[in-house]
Amino acid sequence: MTNIVEAAWRDIMATYGEPSRPEDSPLWEPFAKLVRVAHAEPLLRQLFPWTGMWELHFSRCTDMDYTWDIPYIGTLSGGRHCVEGPHRSVPRIAETDSAQAAVAMVIDRLPPRCGPAFIGDAGELAAYEKARDSR
Repeated sequence: MTNIVEAAWRDIMATYGEPSRPEDSPLWEPFAKLVRVAHAEPLLRQLFPWTGMWELHFSRCTDMDYTWDIPYIGTLSGGRHCVEGPHRSVPRIAETDSAQAAVAMVIDRLPPRCGPAFIGDAGELAAYEKARDSR
């Protein structure tokens, strides 16, 4: 795992590892649990994590533009989670009451030869893979 990936996970864990405050969104606690569960999985921990809109995304590269070939996990009301993707235009894969089940669904759908995260953006990763696969 690269220092870049480790640092991204550290930042996310530090942000969501804090106890929630009354003014925080009701999605805070379930999202924080999701982050902890995902971080505990070695296959996901080697990927670059990023968050937005109460979603946890995983990229096979470290720089924007990130890859969009891994499902992501959204946090829903009532402590539920949804697994979607890998693209936003793809129908929802499933909803679950468990962060563990959501993480397992993502792991089951990881692309072949997934990880560790490539240092660079999605275009550079694609060029690297094309050259590697043509040998």
